[in-house]
Amino acid sequence: MKKPIYIYNDGTLKRKDNTLIFMKDNEKKTLPVNAISEIHIFGEIDLNKRVLEFLTKNKIPIFFYNHYGYYIGSYYPREYLNSGLITLKQAEFYLSADERLYLAKSFVLGGVHNILKNLNYYKKTKKEYIDPYIEKIEEKLATIDSKDSIPSLMALEGKIRKTYYEAFNIILRIGDFFFDKRTKRPPTNPLNTLISFGNSLIYTTILAQIYRTHLDPRIGYLHETNQRSFSLNLDLSEIFKPIIVDRVIFSLINKKQIQLKHFEESIDYTYLNQQGQKIFIKAFEEKLATTIKYKNLGKVSYRKLVRLECYKLYKHFFKEDIYKPFIANW
Repeated sequence: MKKPIYIYNDGTLKRKDNTLIFMKDNEKKTLPVNAISEIHIFGEIDLNKRVLEFLTKNKIPIFFYNHYGYYIGSYYPREYLNSGLITLKQAEFYLSADERLYLAKSFVLGGVHNILKNLNYYKKTKKEYIDPYIEKIEEKLATIDSKDSIPSLMALEGKIRKTYYEAFNIILRIGDFFFDKRTKRPPTNPLNTLISFGNSLIYTTILAQIYRTHLDPRIGYLHETNQRSFSLNLDLSEIFKPIIVDRVIFSLINKKQIQLKHFEESIDYTYLNQQGQKIFIKAFEEKLATTIKYKNLGKVSYRKLVRLECYKLYKHFFKEDIYKPFIANW
């Protein structure tokens, strides 16, 4: 099975015959192309056109992250499954106000239901503390269907997430990781850093899965299709952030695997150091590889769940089936 690889160190990526070589100082490491699904680069890397041509031939996208570990861009090889017909279908659903709103509401509904799954899990041991947050979110959940515009829907989703993030202080047992308010650009404390870092990873993970389907990632429905290169991955991330990113964060902090020593601070910025990034990514990849029983397909990994969600959208665009977002059962 092909797997993603993560490059943290500075160096040079070269093509040699039919394989890739990563060179750091005088050390060489062979990267077997047949085993790579995508490449995530955190270090300063030199590469040339021969490498990009080779990656295109082997259908391997690259995702680049800045010094602080946040996604900044991609090398997205020529789509090999995408066709003009699916792009036209996606555009048709985007241009129809009703169709677009239906999909946007579906992404928000899926995300909110999965948020409630997380809160109900912790309700078992913290009932009197978690209940008020669940009640607030359920009240807002009941109003989603009445929203008649994307901006009003996104405003509601923002309020729900604000309530949800406030509940992190109940879920997390370590006082060092306290939620005050959500700050993104830049994140100003360790907990916000973990949320932003995890969200970057889920965005690229979903983008890599979209690449292996017929869908065009440039056309989103909840998130505006504009000068931003990709939007559909942001839409789908609403469903998967609670059950992948947030659960990784809860586990790492409550098990004390991530600690304050894994963070660095600048004047107005908090970010994970390389050791912290490796710890988070290891847990993130383990979560993606975890399997669950899914409908009639038997055991399916979380990573495969993302691709299945893409296939559901494809069927929706061709009116083979009505799209319903994935909602966890556990």
